[in-house]
Amino acid sequence: MNQQQENIKPGPISFLVFSASLRKDSLNTRLAKIAVAVIEKNGGKVDFANMSEFDCPSFNQDLEINDFHPAGAVEFRKRLLANDAFIIASPEFNGAMPGFLKNTIDWVSRYRPQPFNEQHALLMSASPSMAGGNRALWTLRMPLEHLGTNVFPNMFSLAIAHKAFTPEGSIADATLAKRFEDNIVAFMNLVEAAKNYPCIKKAWVEFLGEVPDPVTERVE
Repeated sequence: MNQQQENIKPGPISFLVFSASLRKDSLNTRLAKIAVAVIEKNGGKVDFANMSEFDCPSFNQDLEINDFHPAGAVEFRKRLLANDAFIIASPEFNGAMPGFLKNTIDWVSRYRPQPFNEQHALLMSASPSMAGGNRALWTLRMPLEHLGTNVFPNMFSLAIAHKAFTPEGSIADATLAKRFEDNIVAFMNLVEAAKNYPCIKKAWVEFLGEVPDPVTERVE
C-alpha cells in the first residue's frame, strides 16, 4: 500500500431510515427515531424519511406506459440509491406488514436496474402485542430477499411498545436499549465492510424456467 492509499479515509456510512406507518403518533416512528440517534452517535449519517413520501397508488401494470412510475416510487428509489443501506420500522397489520408498504415495494421493483438488488436492510418493529410486530417483519423479509436485498439476520421487535418508551422517547428497559444499540452497530459494521471491502457480486434472478423468456427471466 502506497502513501496515497494510506491517507484515504472512507467517509461515513449513510442510512435511509423510515417508519412504515402513516399514523402521526406511531410507535414505529418513535423506534425509527431512536435508530437515528444510535447511528449518529456511532459515526453514521442518516436520511430520515416519512412513509407518506413513498406512498403510491395501487399497483396496476396497465399504468406502466412510457416508463411511468408514481412519485412515491420515484422518491423511494432515489433515496435507496443515495444511501448505503436502509432501515425500516414496520407496524404489524393483521399478522403481516402494511399493504401500502408492499405496494410501494412492488412499484419500485419495476425499475431496471432493479434497485433493491444487493442493498443491505435492517428490519425492526414496535407493537403493543407480546410479539412486538415480529410477524410483520417475516412477511417483509420475503419480498426484499426475493429482490436480492441482504436482510440483516437479527431483526428487532419491541413488545408492549405502548409502555416501552420513556417520556424523552428512548427505550425504558436498559437491557433492551443496549440490545437495540448493539444490533444497529453490528449492522453498521456489516454495511461498512460491504462498502469498503466488496466481494464478488451475485446476479439477481427473479425467475428461471425451463424455457427462458424475457418477461419472466430478469437478470441484472
